[in-house]
Amino acid sequence: MTETRRFLPPAIWMQRLFDAKAARQDGVVRRSTRAVELVVGRAAFEVEIRRRGYHAIQNGDQIVVCCNNDPIRVLC
Repeated sequence: MTETRRFLPPAIWMQRLFDAKAARQDGVVRRSTRAVELVVGRAAFEVEIRRRGYHAIQNGDQIVVCCNNDPIRVLC
């Protein structure tokens, strides 16, 4: 038997991402790479991140979005 997964529509998923308390307070949010690819697609996700002037970093299977336009600096 195959499992059918129901996902939120991409626009609603993205809106919820940026409605998160951390995002509204210029903080960071993270989502799994798999969720991004399954629900909205990497290209559309990156377009929206750029449109907002934010930055995203991938580490392993997580994508971290810095919900501000401050520069990113890798410390070590």
